[in-house]
Amino acid sequence: MESLKDWLELLSYLVTVIGLPFAIVAFQLEQRKERRNERDEIFRQLSDEYANFLRLALEHSDLHLFRQPPPPLDSEQNERKQVLFGLLVSLFERAFLLLYEERMAPGMRRQWSSWEDYMREWCRRGDFRAALPGLLRGEDEAFRRLIERFAREEAGPAGPPAQKSPA
Repeated sequence: MESLKDWLELLSYLVTVIGLPFAIVAFQLEQRKERRNERDEIFRQLSDEYANFLRLALEHSDLHLFRQPPPPLDSEQNERKQVLFGLLVSLFERAFLLLYEERMAPGMRRQWSSWEDYMREWCRRGDFRAALPGLLRGEDEAFRRLIERFAREEAGPAGPPAQKSPA
């Protein structure tokens, strides 16, 4: 009987020494996979929202959001353009809050880079840059600093590049 007790005790030590670390590693890997799936879902939803914004901009083609420089607009068109710019800044802020981190893994960096490209493309537009101060009131401070930096960099010393569309 003493031998069975010794064997059971040995087996319990083996489970503790081998099984517990294995369970911890398996748990950590599952958590990492779950976080990656959540991040991918957030990215997909944000991308869908940007595609919806582009469709909305197309529906309002009279605002010339895909032409640089835009032709003169009347007051009603300018108001609609400001609303669309407001929606866009709100989407950019949401992407910033959900995706941006100072130190990012390569997969996260790749996702964020596409949003940075969108922001920079829109910041090349003089009318978008001119609207930013009003659009950024009350927005997240770190986001505001980031997009203002993009606007300065994209304006460059000689202004924005000619005929680059934001889409």
